[in-house]
Amino acid sequence: MSGEGNAGRAGLTYAEAGVDIDAGNAMVDAIKPLVRATRRPGADAEIGGFGGLFDLKAAGFRDPILVAANDGVGTKVKIAIETGRHGTIGIDLVAMCVNDIIVQGAEPLLFLDYFATAKLETATGIEIVRGIAEGCRMAGCALVGGETAEMPGLYSCRDYDLAGFAVGAAERGSLLPRGDVQPGDVLIGLPSSGLHSNGFSLVRRVVERAGLAWTDPAPFAPGQELGEALLAPTRIYVKPLLAALKACAGIKALAHITGGGFPDNIPRVLPKSCGALVDLSAIEAPPVFGWLARAGGIAEAEMLRTFNCGIGMIAVAGRGDANQAMAALRDAGEAPVVVGEVVAHGHGERVRYSGSLHLS
Repeated sequence: MSGEGNAGRAGLTYAEAGVDIDAGNAMVDAIKPLVRATRRPGADAEIGGFGGLFDLKAAGFRDPILVAANDGVGTKVKIAIETGRHGTIGIDLVAMCVNDIIVQGAEPLLFLDYFATAKLETATGIEIVRGIAEGCRMAGCALVGGETAEMPGLYSCRDYDLAGFAVGAAERGSLLPRGDVQPGDVLIGLPSSGLHSNGFSLVRRVVERAGLAWTDPAPFAPGQELGEALLAPTRIYVKPLLAALKACAGIKALAHITGGGFPDNIPRVLPKSCGALVDLSAIEAPPVFGWLARAGGIAEAEMLRTFNCGIGMIAVAGRGDANQAMAALRDAGEAPVVVGEVVAHGHGERVRYSGSLHLS
């Protein structure tokens, strides 16, 4: 075939197809100081290579078991996109991964992110990575690499999505949950900062039903816009829990209360012969949960299955060790509260309740 049909037509470029390699390289250069600020023993290399490196020996481990976790932020990113508030969504991304590492008794060591968008807006990307770096500093892990992908046609307009990948380590024999969890053990709850990063498809539906805009005053948070209040970042429990585990040998298990709430997450750390009895009256749910329940007409059972309802992490301690565990958690800056106990389980639901939630 002749090339006459293309006569006078300029050749296509990747940039004309919607992908700007130069913009991506410029963003990598811009975020290097942010990444550098997350260095820790074991990780001191610059980003830009084909893989991130970590030296377990330099981090002080002798006989480590590696623990890996990955997660995203879910449709909470839609609120960040629609409000133009991108500064804390990276903290959420780190939190959702490292909180799953610490519950296994492991210390988060390194983190990588994946940022996919229709068209890279460098300022937005830097803001997101700044939040990721802040989350890594809060967790004590190093941001060792990541990937930014422009995918026009798959994403539209300003849309983007995030995924995170964390690796931690624990010395052999120290992993959680321990095998001696048994009826009578105490459930100790650690407060959440609010919704964290679960249930936002339902949250957005409630906001839509209420006819509210993201810039409207938040009905549950005086002085804040609705979008701002709903973007309160997920708590990172790593440092207080590492301190408490070091100070108290009586903590047998930890459960991160994410999607699925109490009924799906507590049983993940219990033997099959055990269940949990949760005293809902001991939990002071932040006001956002009460507003969601009222505005959406959401039943208590649905609230408990969808949201953390004010408790983002649960520690399981032997009854004789509970006071010491509570003291260790308080010394680490937490505000622990006894929220129930481990019970024998035969049939029916693994998690049962007494009392009712305080929904202000």
